[in-house]
Amino acid sequence: MRTLRSTRVAELREPGLPFTADKSPSASEESPAAREEPAEAVETPGPSWCGLCRSWLCGSRAQPEAKKKAPCRGLGLFYTLLSAFLFSVASLFVKKVQDLHAVEISAFRCVFQMLVVIPCLIYRKTGFIGPKDLRIFLILRGVLGSTAMILLYYAFHTTSLADATVVSFSCPVFTSLFACMFLKEKYSLWDVLFTAFAITGVILIVRPPFLFGSNTEKITGSYSDHLKGTFASLGHALFAALTLVILRKMGKSVDYFLTIWYYVVVGLVECVIILSVFGMWKLPNCGMDRLFLLLIGLFGLAAQVFLTKALQIEKAGLVALVKTMDVVFAFIFQIIFLHNIPTWWTVGGALCVVASSAGAAIRKWCQGSK
Repeated sequence: MRTLRSTRVAELREPGLPFTADKSPSASEESPAAREEPAEAVETPGPSWCGLCRSWLCGSRAQPEAKKKAPCRGLGLFYTLLSAFLFSVASLFVKKVQDLHAVEISAFRCVFQMLVVIPCLIYRKTGFIGPKDLRIFLILRGVLGSTAMILLYYAFHTTSLADATVVSFSCPVFTSLFACMFLKEKYSLWDVLFTAFAITGVILIVRPPFLFGSNTEKITGSYSDHLKGTFASLGHALFAALTLVILRKMGKSVDYFLTIWYYVVVGLVECVIILSVFGMWKLPNCGMDRLFLLLIGLFGLAAQVFLTKALQIEKAGLVALVKTMDVVFAFIFQIIFLHNIPTWWTVGGALCVVASSAGAAIRKWCQGSK
């Protein structure tokens, strides 16, 4: 019996694992009651026989509880692609609503998003004001973000959908520049090259007469409206870049829904002031216009949510790279639903801007993977 018992103990031993059933030489001199206590200590926490791996000390029973379910491979990229699609659909609806000013469309979107964000803030118990030392940044985030939204909607109304989307995608280039100015981040020669590509793309879309002559017959609408829309898109890129810098400055110290709350509240106040000053209040027409306004708010909020979820499980550089699909969707929607074929100048400008944004995203991705 002693030989059998020592053989079982030897089988249970593993290098680096303490074994609680070891007995001292004097253990045989103790009373039977004392000898039963160590045996109980071994049986209770000790390992059991596993029928799967046919061995003792198997940890397979504890693994399902310890392991966390990993996200599906490619799920973050799918969320990014879905966000780009929803944002492009919302932009198409903005283009379709022609009887309302872009500022009033922005106001309706702010109201819709406010009704959705309020329950989220109450559920998460984050409050509606935020930390005292960060309130100035939250207000600035609201002002700059809402201004960027108004400018983008105005660009959709005054120029083609593809041109406005392409120019607005120069945002990553300006983000790197402002991050260098305000956050003291490094601005390399690669960033200079990407900036030059973005500027070239904007020039190809604007087509200033002193460079391209007076041949502007292929531009949708009047050239003055095209110019206004292009510069509005460029303004959107600038203000959106400043917004991203502020969000990066605050980091994770502020809840995401709180930043959206300031965005919609400050945006609604800004829209109401502009509409009151210029007397542009107007009720939306019955029918499709009201449906489009509802869908703009719904799709815009869904695009933000999916983009946020993508950034939580995927690298930011790769998300920014896939986000350039906005441009592809804009071209497709403009051809199919607006029956407006983009010019080769627009295609060339789109290639330059997308190459600039994709290059900046790939560089950030490579830096983060080191």
